[in-house]
Amino acid sequence: MPRVGRKEQILAAATALFARKGYHATTVRDIAEEAGMLSGSLYAHIATKQDLLVAVVERAAEAFIGAVAPIARSGLPPGEKIRAAMRAHVRVVAESRAAATVFMHEWRALDEERRRAVLALRDRYEALWDGMIREGIGSGEFRPVDPKFARLLLLSAANWIYQWYNPDGPLGPDEVADRFTDLILNGLRADPRASGLRGDPRASGLPGPQAPAPKEVAHGAPELRGEAGRVPGPDRAGGEDRGDGLDAR
Repeated sequence: MPRVGRKEQILAAATALFARKGYHATTVRDIAEEAGMLSGSLYAHIATKQDLLVAVVERAAEAFIGAVAPIARSGLPPGEKIRAAMRAHVRVVAESRAAATVFMHEWRALDEERRRAVLALRDRYEALWDGMIREGIGSGEFRPVDPKFARLLLLSAANWIYQWYNPDGPLGPDEVADRFTDLILNGLRADPRASGLRGDPRASGLPGPQAPAPKEVAHGAPELRGEAGRVPGPDRAGGEDRGDGLDAR
């Protein structure tokens, strides 16, 4: 097994602490202790604590892009692209939950210049999803929906698993991703021809409400905290929290 370098140890320690305590509550001394070194020695490897945050966030963004870009460029049909991309995205979150937590939340602590660089990576990632969705609409495989809202729904569902995913549970990342994809691509209605109906389902011949089925919890009961389904991020103009996708527009 290759020896882990000092810088990687420091980065792993910072990732764990930023995820657990938050960027602002984590001190350089905390990071040094987590990495098993003196705080003075830390500065031989990094310049500032901000550098560590940038490294964690950029690495996470690049992991998402690296996982989904080959799928978006492949010759798969649009629906299969969405399924494969959802699997890839969920795997990145599930396999690096601490990094995903930092990526989803601690971007607020980035300075303006570094935030712009991260936003550029995010825009590249969102463009991959937009392209797959628009391809499906153009081919007729998908209905002519609003691509932005389709992307928001897909990524909001996939991002939130870092809050409740338990790797020791009965479903693996691909199975979780497939359940999301099936729901999003097929919807909830038993009869897709009734997709535009409103009001009492009995008037359309559709079955009425049924008793709720026993809950099947993927990887343990979710503990939903905060703003469910939202991944905050600044918009271009004012740096406000938009709460969408991987922070999508």
